[in-house]
Amino acid sequence: MALDQTTPSPIRRALASCRGAIAATAGFSLFGNLLLFVSPLYMLQVYDRVLSSRSGSTLLMLTLIAGFLLAVLGIIEAVRSRVLVRAGARLDRLLASATFAGVFETAVKKPGAGGGQVLRDLDSVRDFATGPAILVFCDAPWAPLFIAVAFLLHPLLGLVTLVGAVAIFALAVINEVVTRKALKDSAAVSFQAGGFAEASLRNAEVLHAMGMMPQMAKRWLLRHDTALALQARAADRAGTLLAVSKFVRLFLQSAILGVGAWLALDDAISGGAIVAASIIMGRALAPIEMAVGHWKGFVAARGAFARLGALLAETDAGPARLALPRPKGAVALERVFAVPPGSRTAVLKGVSFAIEAGEVLGIVGPSAAGKSTLARVMVGVWPAGAGTVRLDGADLATLPRDQVGPALGYLPQDVELFDGTVAENIARFGDIDAAKVVEAATKAGVHEVILSLSDGYDTRIGESGRALSGGQRQRVALARALYDDPALVVLDEPNSNLDTAGEQALVEAVGGCKARGATTIVVTHRLSILATVDKILVLNAGEVELFGSRDEVMARLARPQVVAAQAGPKAVAAAAHS
Repeated sequence: MALDQTTPSPIRRALASCRGAIAATAGFSLFGNLLLFVSPLYMLQVYDRVLSSRSGSTLLMLTLIAGFLLAVLGIIEAVRSRVLVRAGARLDRLLASATFAGVFETAVKKPGAGGGQVLRDLDSVRDFATGPAILVFCDAPWAPLFIAVAFLLHPLLGLVTLVGAVAIFALAVINEVVTRKALKDSAAVSFQAGGFAEASLRNAEVLHAMGMMPQMAKRWLLRHDTALALQARAADRAGTLLAVSKFVRLFLQSAILGVGAWLALDDAISGGAIVAASIIMGRALAPIEMAVGHWKGFVAARGAFARLGALLAETDAGPARLALPRPKGAVALERVFAVPPGSRTAVLKGVSFAIEAGEVLGIVGPSAAGKSTLARVMVGVWPAGAGTVRLDGADLATLPRDQVGPALGYLPQDVELFDGTVAENIARFGDIDAAKVVEAATKAGVHEVILSLSDGYDTRIGESGRALSGGQRQRVALARALYDDPALVVLDEPNSNLDTAGEQALVEAVGGCKARGATTIVVTHRLSILATVDKILVLNAGEVELFGSRDEVMARLARPQVVAAQAGPKAVAAAAHS
């Protein structure tokens, strides 16, 4: 959904809400870094004042003051860490729901896009924001303060410190340049390997039954090893640069002591200034060197933040919209073209028709005619590439899903139930109204079947409804579609797994929808259920071949020669396959 450029993205809104914590962290970092001067100043006073005066009371007072200030530093560090932890938790709370909704929407529009990675990205951003690495990056900007103090001790000492800081910072930049592509490629390949593994696990039964696991393992290992090699290449380069930066820092520690000693021999500085300069340079270089060490984590967090921001910006619904009345169920398609996600070929090609609220429409046609695609488009699962799908005159694509969804009932061809109880699945995992649950199950003809389960409606069916048979899953899914009397019910091959009793229950359920005035659309290969419909649409090769009242269409299908004369040979093929 395109957003106004003036509208802040969800991630920016979340960061803005944490502005106070960010400001507090910056303030604590400032005072914390100022208190880091306690140790060099203490050493300066000990060497230049206490040792020359041999005053034990002065040493005691200096030690007490230094101890107090260092205790304050410890408190500041603890408070800063707690602020960051809570800011990270707040950021997570603000983004978690939007991220899950965004991942869900992306999974619908772009199957196989790997939404689980973005959920892990949210964890990565939170962990980085609350971990030790972020503290290093909070301290690094204050390094110039220590360099300035080194210049105050003596310009040559400041110059040595500045050269060291520039050298280590340059190493950090080089680290970014030489590892960026390898880390990016490694993350991409690792992402593909993870998606491949998830897909394989979803089809574990097939792989096990047909002995396909070794072949799939080889394919996964190929991706995994490629990612590992790229990661190792980046790690080798980063490790070399880290070793060089450590050498530079240790050399500079010795160099500044040598320069300080040389200056002290000329009485340019005192002996205490030598030690103070060494400590100050160490404080200046430490966060920069640690930043080099944490650079990989920073790059990973930056990538995660970018992916998270892109997802949230793309799927942000914007301000809440005005709640509309519950739909009545009138459906109209205007020159609808549809392309399945991941494909470039249109499956629906200019489909147009309209049905009034309360009518029952049967959709028939040969395999690959576009029937399931049409069903998905009519409930908004897949967006129309061109044209408009209207519900009660409103463009379905513009209606808030959380408002229109409860008024829709959808039974897909591939039934999917979720880990939970039978009642939770029927109630769509909302607040369970026992009366409505039983009513929906009764309409779907599955009430008696549910009662025969071990715990009735409280039976946990496991992931994907594995505890139920195929027919039971389909009938429970039908009850879910009928829950709370939706205004529009779309059933895609609802009798594919049903026995005779189940198909009779389906016919009665469709009749019940018609009796209460619900618009019902049934996609089917079987003609038996067409006895309950008002209109029939014959779809072939993504185009409407026939559309009209049931009796009219059935009469034309029964007379292929008339069909051939009036609608062309494609309609004959549709009739034969129907």
